[in-house]
Amino acid sequence: MRVLVTGHQGYLGTVMVPFLQQAGHDVTGLDTGYFADCVLGDAPPSPPAIDVDLREVTVDQLAGFDAVVHLAALSNDPLGALAPRITYDINHHASVRLARLAKEAGVRRFLYASTCSVYGAAGDGLVTEDAPLRPLTPYAESKVRVEDDVAAIADSGFSPVFLRNATAFGFSPRLRADIVLNNLVGYAVLTGEVKVLSDGTPWRPLVHAQDIALAFATCLDAPIEAVHCRAYNVGAETNNLTVAQIARAVVDVVPESTLAITGESGADPRSYRVDFGYAREELGFEARWSIPDGAAELYREYIARGLTSEAFFRRFTRLAHLTSLKEAGALDDELRRIRTGV
Repeated sequence: MRVLVTGHQGYLGTVMVPFLQQAGHDVTGLDTGYFADCVLGDAPPSPPAIDVDLREVTVDQLAGFDAVVHLAALSNDPLGALAPRITYDINHHASVRLARLAKEAGVRRFLYASTCSVYGAAGDGLVTEDAPLRPLTPYAESKVRVEDDVAAIADSGFSPVFLRNATAFGFSPRLRADIVLNNLVGYAVLTGEVKVLSDGTPWRPLVHAQDIALAFATCLDAPIEAVHCRAYNVGAETNNLTVAQIARAVVDVVPESTLAITGESGADPRSYRVDFGYAREELGFEARWSIPDGAAELYREYIARGLTSEAFFRRFTRLAHLTSLKEAGALDDELRRIRTGV
């Protein structure tokens, strides 16, 4: 299958592309390059790619693809809170526009990277895909809007699937340090402390980046009528843990580290436990990575590749990195690339 992966130079895209290639797909990337240089260790090989802002994609660029795997987004809640208008512009409007153009170009499958954070403050019970959506942030709200708007254009020739990923973790050559397990392990490696700023009580579902790639590959291979316009939670019930439990798993992995739950940021209203049964029963999908195994992998890779404080707190933190690009004159106020020498 000829597959276009948007955001192929991001944290998930850098894992997704080789996974889909190994599954036999012909993969092309599409990215504006915000995070192309955010690499820990050796730079990964790149597929053929289209260098374009998501907001400026044309129908001609989408012609000839069998499927679009749409990962590109401004990804995390602090960034969304700082620039909610741009978050909606890119994550919502540009994503729906991409889906409409893909349909116009004759692309049959559209796999959308949504999020379990659409469930918001769901309490202690396990939530399925049928649960009410209660997004609490611009990032999560934008994901809900895309699901609704893209589902509305689905038909016999255009088949979307919405993969509601749990919070990602695990090593990627284009690292993210601002997601919970990656952050806790990195902070422990650099300071000797596993530091939790909340009270540690919120529930979080987690899933490894490689398991997310497996879920997308599974949906690409599934009969189109079986996954048409379906939403699937992506993760495993065993990886539903409180932030404090996640932190204790890191203490068990990083030698001589200590745990500090400071509570300085107050209670976090985002708390949800997720049921992943639909993907297991309908797709045969099983997440393979546990949180202890992911913490051990991160510790091993951070040490082997020489993680530094500057990289951890600046280059691999989304908000800090985009701020640096703006300050360097590489991005304008709308977060569009400023091209030089053209």
